[in-house]
Amino acid sequence: MKKTLSDKVINRLTLYHSILTDYIEKGIEYISSPQIAELLHVDNTQVRKDIALLNYKGKCKVGYKAKELKILIEQTLKFKEVKTAFIIGAGNLGMALAKYDNFEAYGFNISALFDNSPEKIGSMINGKEIFNLNEFPKYAKKYDAKIAILTVPRQHAQDVSDYLINAGIKYIWNFTPCVLSVPKDVQVWNENLIGNFLQFTVNLNV
Repeated sequence: MKKTLSDKVINRLTLYHSILTDYIEKGIEYISSPQIAELLHVDNTQVRKDIALLNYKGKCKVGYKAKELKILIEQTLKFKEVKTAFIIGAGNLGMALAKYDNFEAYGFNISALFDNSPEKIGSMINGKEIFNLNEFPKYAKKYDAKIAILTVPRQHAQDVSDYLINAGIKYIWNFTPCVLSVPKDVQVWNENLIGNFLQFTVNLNV
């Protein structure tokens, strides 16, 4: 199912999942598409279309059963399949990501961080050790890791990504402001923080 969904649909489903989690924690059994649409400021028709892709139908005039819909989203997006990842670059951003515990709820297991700073190597961040970047190939092989979260300085991004790819990495979540050149069998997801910030400011009514 996941392969048939667009990135935009997947993104919206993760937002629906967050809303459903909140409803369940509050003890609310049902949720309607208009309620979801209002919280996300999207069209109600879009919400219904997204949920219809999951082959799930709600009750007329009642809505969707929150627990059932939440589980279905988790199954569709394979939250329960554990995916091991390493953070490359133990700066402020890398350490902040290491401290974010909610990744595990989505099957995203950040096992360790890697850096080349002698002052940081051997330190622990949220139960995750910082290793020497030179040791990365060894740990990538040991844990069969295919995912790297790149948070190194821009000027080192391409060289480090080449190094990671040579060690077997196939997926890079790129937090650097650098457009990476990678082989066709490697996927890069660019997290454009500045671009997202500028989109936000353009839409501010100030």
